[in-house]
Amino acid sequence: MSDDPFLVTWCGRTAVVAVPEEVDLTNADGLRDALLGALNAGAPGLVVDLTRTTFCDSAGVTALARAARRAAASETVMRLAVASPAVLRVLNLVGVDRLIDVYPSVPEAVSSLPDQTGAGQATVTDSCTRAPSGPDETDAYSQS
Repeated sequence: MSDDPFLVTWCGRTAVVAVPEEVDLTNADGLRDALLGALNAGAPGLVVDLTRTTFCDSAGVTALARAARRAAASETVMRLAVASPAVLRVLNLVGVDRLIDVYPSVPEAVSSLPDQTGAGQATVTDSCTRAPSGPDETDAYSQS
């Protein structure tokens, strides 16, 4: 298991950034850095995996909003995977759910993305890789 609280995995050219149980002032900069790192690596699709997250304060919301603006500027499609009703409520109250499409799971969020090959919708497959720097690594994807 990695010590990095914001592990990035790649499904083809889509980056999936795993977020810990709590996002607050103490780790929101790490979230922002992980999201911007995935965008800087050239991800045409970005999924933020908040399915384990049960708390997100304004610092976390700001990190998501900044990444969404950068994604839009670089023509990257960004999605959120959120399972916690409390986190969904926060995103709804501040309007993030109107800025970024929200799905109940990572597979649904990835499947909603346009396929970067032009063949239709993207899918979560066994070809997903763990790669902190980009889509060229070959480790197996695992989702907890």
